[in-house]
Amino acid sequence: MDTVVPDGSALGEDPDDSPAEATVLRMLLGAQLRRLREAAGISAERAGYEIRGSRSKISRMETGRVGLKSRDIEDLLTLYGVLDDKQRARVVALAVRSREPEWWTHYNDILPDWFETYLGLESAATSIRSFEAQFVPGLFQTEEYARAVTKLGHQTASADEIERRVSLRMRRQELLARRHPPRIWAVIDEAALRRPIGGSAVMRAQLARLAEAAKPAHVTLQVMPFDRGGHAAASGSFSMLRFEEQDLPDVVYIEQLTSAVYLDQRADVEHYLEVVDQLSGEALTPAATVSFIEQIARET
Repeated sequence: MDTVVPDGSALGEDPDDSPAEATVLRMLLGAQLRRLREAAGISAERAGYEIRGSRSKISRMETGRVGLKSRDIEDLLTLYGVLDDKQRARVVALAVRSREPEWWTHYNDILPDWFETYLGLESAATSIRSFEAQFVPGLFQTEEYARAVTKLGHQTASADEIERRVSLRMRRQELLARRHPPRIWAVIDEAALRRPIGGSAVMRAQLARLAEAAKPAHVTLQVMPFDRGGHAAASGSFSMLRFEEQDLPDVVYIEQLTSAVYLDQRADVEHYLEVVDQLSGEALTPAATVSFIEQIARET
């Protein structure tokens, strides 16, 4: 079988430009394994059985959400009919590279697996569109606001754990300062700006930070004001992530209290794309949004 396997060379030679190389490699290799399996006419159930796993394990491998073990890769390549030694060695070598630790492994003591997946996607994305119903988006939170939000969700945590969680959130924001940052387009419900998280002083500083964050060309912020009534995303917050590599599907991320949902089926993604487009059309324009944020800050 003649199969083209990505070599990872397009993932960026500058580590500052490609902080999520391992994540992207896992996703690309997973997509390649899916194509090989489908071309061979093999079900996910059978593939899972071959590597002493399940259909769910194959799904996680093919979407790049778990590390790729060399033994599993070897067994799957044999099952899929990839027998050329050089090609197999190349795939296995990439799988080894894909297991290199990312920066967030330093936070493993506080980082749930389901959110670690999102950090990889966020770092690899070229475009992130989101709707936030309750809080200011994490990428634009001040340290004081992030600390207040963290305490709400972890009321029994120690002071040290709170500070580590805040540090993790601040570290995430470094992607905005990359040479080639992702395109950020966020629609924020007015409720998130009115809710006095941390008190008036914290909120005024947060609102000032949000107005400043809207200035770079790669950031678009819009507010959905109360006077627009109900809207298509009334059910809650979500994010849509898009990637440069054509092999990688868009992903919709929906966070819950103790887990998260990741959607990458075309029908689901297209539905959320329609919703986010509708939100953007109904919300205040970016220019009006900045004025609106500044007005709320004066009232806080």
